Amino acid sequence: MLPDSSSITVGLEFDGKRLIVGCSRQHLAELAEQYKHRPFVDAELWQGKIARAMQQHPDGVRPEDLAEETGLSLQQIEAGVTWRSIDFQHRHQQFGKKDSPDAEN
Repeated sequence: MLPDSSSITVGLEFDGKRLIVGCSRQHLAELAEQYKHRPFVDAELWQGKIARAMQQHPDGVRPEDLAEETGLSLQQIEAGVTWRSIDFQHRHQQFGKKDSPDAEN
């Protein structure tokens, strides 16, 4: 198990941890080395917890109830939502323009 802020699981105790499996010791070491260079971003982990909780509430949920359900503070929820917005904008700038239905060919 390696730290990975993008890993959200069904079991809350494993959030932020990724199980990696390699076909050999060398392959496992290579995978572990790749994950060593990936930064652990708390806000990314919080965003994942928020997204998982929101799937249970398609009509929305009060921030206080979301905090209780996720175990996050209101400040952490705000940081997670902000991180998601920034990440989305970054991905759109990087990849979205050429794939957008409005993009000219």
